Amino acid sequence: MPQVIFLPHAELCPDGAVLEGDTGTSVLDVALANGIGIEHACEKSCACTTCHLVIREGFDSLDESDELEDDLLDKAWGLEPESRLGCQAIIKDEDLVVEIPRYTINHASEGH
Repeated sequence: MPQVIFLPHAELCPDGAVLEGDTGTSVLDVALANGIGIEHACEKSCACTTCHLVIREGFDSLDESDELEDDLLDKAWGLEPESRLGCQAIIKDEDLVVEIPRYTINHASEGH
């Protein structure tokens, strides 16, 4: 089972985390199932950028992003070449190292 390694984030995951993720599961779902409260204002429907993540290792193991995800990512704070929406980054057979960006463009947290 692949590991999803979350780098430390001051608010959401201060110590970082090493989690296991089933193949076919989104990185966002792994985070949420393990108490890492990444925002997801559109309820994981690929309609916002609040679950923006940077895949520091294992990026090439993910399926390519589609045009809709790319258009949304263009609006994300801190966009990098290895940026993905957590709801669209589906775990394959390789470990991932994930960084949660410091900010989101969501001005009002829904408190999920």
